[in-house]
Amino acid sequence: MKAGARSGWAYDLAADLAGGVCYAVGMYVFAMHADFAPGGVSGLALLLNRLLGLPVGLGTLLLNLPLFALSYRFVGRRFLARTLRSTVICVLFLDVVFPRFPAYTGEPFLAALYSGAFLGAGLALFYMHGSSSGGMDLLTMTIKKLRPHLSVGAVMMAIDMVVILLGWPVFGNVDAVLYGLTAVAVTAFVLDKIMYGAGACKLVIIITDAGSEVAEQIAARCARGSTLLRASGAYTGAERHVLLCACGRAEAYRVRVAAHEIDEDAFVVVTEAGEVFGEGFADPRGTIPLP
Repeated sequence: MKAGARSGWAYDLAADLAGGVCYAVGMYVFAMHADFAPGGVSGLALLLNRLLGLPVGLGTLLLNLPLFALSYRFVGRRFLARTLRSTVICVLFLDVVFPRFPAYTGEPFLAALYSGAFLGAGLALFYMHGSSSGGMDLLTMTIKKLRPHLSVGAVMMAIDMVVILLGWPVFGNVDAVLYGLTAVAVTAFVLDKIMYGAGACKLVIIITDAGSEVAEQIAARCARGSTLLRASGAYTGAERHVLLCACGRAEAYRVRVAAHEIDEDAFVVVTEAGEVFGEGFADPRGTIPLP
């Protein structure tokens, strides 16, 4: 095995271990003793733990086995192998490591918030390294392959809702549904912020009659390059310049000020850019695509 391959494997394993810790903290430390299920296969395993006493990690693994078999030809052997490794790590942390430590038994609402935050962080670490926690991820990918017109988000939401609603009769309290919904919402928020928020920037769109001068001013003031496009007004037919400038959040104000220093009548639009790759931003070679 080459040195680069060994280091890449070790890096992925480290990410799996960190993700497994976050996942186990979210499930065992915060969710397990707060009387709610946070959705997904692990949430279903938590319900089985309450009803049958089955360990959460073992229940998660058993529920995953048919999903692994079902999704084998749809998600690919490599992705499935990565996911199996991540799942086994999660099981070990859930059933072997964290039961040796005290769990949180305080306010259920705080448990839901922190459970969602740690679960989101764990899932982000898995996804960013070409893996997943198994479970509903495999099911939704399989459904997407078979029914491409369906929305993955809608499928996952429907499955999570079924698991969360099952918490009502199992825990005997409608609050279990509310806490479960809170945990799922926080998970989605944290997952999105970690995966996309770190690379999120601003895109400043400037419509002006002095495109070259504005671009030079932005470069001098903010050390940012711009892309100059030629356009014409749909109503007036007059030729204008359109500048596109990707920049950090803190730089957007300075870019706008620099544009108005040259052209007071410049039309400026500042919008969100989920991710920006290229010189001065994230390196596209650092991403690992999912299948």
